[in-house]
Order: sequence, then structure tokens, then C-alpha cells
Amino acid sequence: MITKLKHHDERTAKQIWCVLQRSYSVEAELIGREDFPPLSRTVADIKAAKSDFYGYLESDDIAAVIEVEVAEQHLEIHSLVVDPNHFRKGIADKLMCFVLSELHITSAWVETAVVNEPAIRLYRKHGFVEVERFTPPHGIEKLALSYSSS
Repeated sequence: MITKLKHHDERTAKQIWCVLQRSYSVEAELIGREDFPPLSRTVADIKAAKSDFYGYLESDDIAAVIEVEVAEQHLEIHSLVVDPNHFRKGIADKLMCFVLSELHITSAWVETAVVNEPAIRLYRKHGFVEVERFTPPHGIEKLALSYSSS
């Protein structure tokens, strides 16, 4: 089941943080970086976020989280993570279908590490196309992808 998470709540923010930490630890290993910036995010950061968090719940546990902002029918995906205990179940695909169909958007944007092939395959499957490659100050080469419903 997909539901909007009340990330301002301490308990929920901690649950989100745990999923982010477990998933981003795997991604950090994939890209070969111990100092992966998303791992420095705190529970307080999550509680203070202006974005929305949607969770995929399995037996009342948060199995996956997508963090988004929508403005004027444009979706920005800030993160999409699946707890490693729930990899290979199609959960990220379900979250993508949900945000693209239920949030009434006409365009979307996401960035991921160039070496994160699983994420890139997922976004391309949903109609995202490569827009730009760049390297921010932290030194991890990134890929920006965009989506248009038209």
C-alpha cells in the first residue's frame, strides 16, 4: 500500500531515515564512495523538509520511500529508495507509477549518479530521458533526466 507519510512526526521521520540510510549505504557502495552526501541527512532534516514523502508499506513497515515536490504540475523527485530487504519486488516501479499518475503532473525531473544503472533503467522505463551529465562539487558524476506527459 502506498500512503503519504507524516514526516514531521518524530517516529515517522526516524523510520524514513532508517530506510534512507539502509538504501543509500548500498548505493554508496555501488558508486564507491564512503562520503556519499545523502547519508549525512539527519532525522531533523527529514522533519524540516518542505517536500512530501510517500511510503510503500508492507506489513506496517516502510519498505520504500519517494520524496517529491510538486509545483505547477511539475514533479521534482528528490529521492527514491527501497530498503535492501525489499529489493527486487517491483516496489520502486509501483512508487513511480503512483507519483506519475496520481499527483496530476505534466513534467518531472530527477537526478542520479551516472553509475546507478538500476535507477537509470527505472526512470527510462517510465519515459524519462537524459538531459544533462554534470559533476557537482562533491565529485560524484550525475545524470539529470526529465519526463513529459505530452
